[in-house]
Amino acid sequence: MSRSTLLLLLCAAAGAATATAAVPRFREAPHFTNSAGGAARCPPPLPPTSGADAACSPNAAVHVAMTLDASYLRGTMAAVLSVLRHASCPESVHFHFLAADGPPSSTAELAAAVRGSFPSLAFRVYPFDESRVAGLISASIRGALDRPLNYARSYLATTLPPCVRRVVYLDSDVVLTDDVAALAATPLPDDTAVAAPEYCGANFTSYFTPGFWASPALSSTFRGRRACYFNTGVMVLDLPRWRRAGYTAQIEGWMQLQKRVRIYDLGSLPPFLLVFAGRIAAVEHRWNQHGLGGDNYRGLCRGLHAGPVSLLHWSGKGKPWDRLDAGRPCPLDAVWAKYDLLRPEAGMDSL
Repeated sequence: MSRSTLLLLLCAAAGAATATAAVPRFREAPHFTNSAGGAARCPPPLPPTSGADAACSPNAAVHVAMTLDASYLRGTMAAVLSVLRHASCPESVHFHFLAADGPPSSTAELAAAVRGSFPSLAFRVYPFDESRVAGLISASIRGALDRPLNYARSYLATTLPPCVRRVVYLDSDVVLTDDVAALAATPLPDDTAVAAPEYCGANFTSYFTPGFWASPALSSTFRGRRACYFNTGVMVLDLPRWRRAGYTAQIEGWMQLQKRVRIYDLGSLPPFLLVFAGRIAAVEHRWNQHGLGGDNYRGLCRGLHAGPVSLLHWSGKGKPWDRLDAGRPCPLDAVWAKYDLLRPEAGMDSL
């Protein structure tokens, strides 16, 4: 059996497991209302609908895109709660959830879980055809990184309605402590399609194999670009610009090359770096205090980077809900626990 065939079978098995995984029961979240007057100047609230109309409403002040599956649903629910809790116009935030294209009953069950906790939320669930990307995925250093849904962020421009021009993409293992509207308002100059915090002090060469750097044809990809690492778990995307430049096809092109010649080891991040590193708008680091899940092997505890915090991100192997359930939480997991809609002792009154 070839390696590519084995990976396709593993992806199919993972998708089946996700489709059949039991959806937990979550509590209903508090209802947060738009600010009355002041600097926010909120538009009228969006109706609690799951259709396309609300997404195209001029009253949708901020669009947020996330993935939705049973395995990470607990994290997604906490992230949504944190967005609403700290937004100046929470009733004017529209969520777009990309879910694995499984049985209609499983997608409906996920949507029902979201609606049960957020009765007034404006959101829409989009089935994501995992077969589109499954054949392009190469095995990486951690199995969780090989889930087809992990690549859904590359397809937002072809999935969301054309009326959605700018969207904030968030991973499921984040919580915000600041107004998402400030992140969404990040300037995107000229034809720039992506904004994210950059980390130019990171060892950029480590994200690609020695063979990549040894090839003049490949390493010249970054010639003339001040290429820096950025984390794709928090991004602001201009979708019309993305579509005009054909960025999805460019990402797929690098993934196709990776199937023939191994040029990286780390999941969905390197293709983004190949296309966008040195070509993005910078965002303040406070909008992605990442790495709180430790590395990709052991997931050990980590502290915050120096500076202010607007978003905490448990990227890495260690997820706060797993560590809390195991009775071995890291100190910062207590912050995430305040937004956990599954645990009765989460301390919602303190939000």
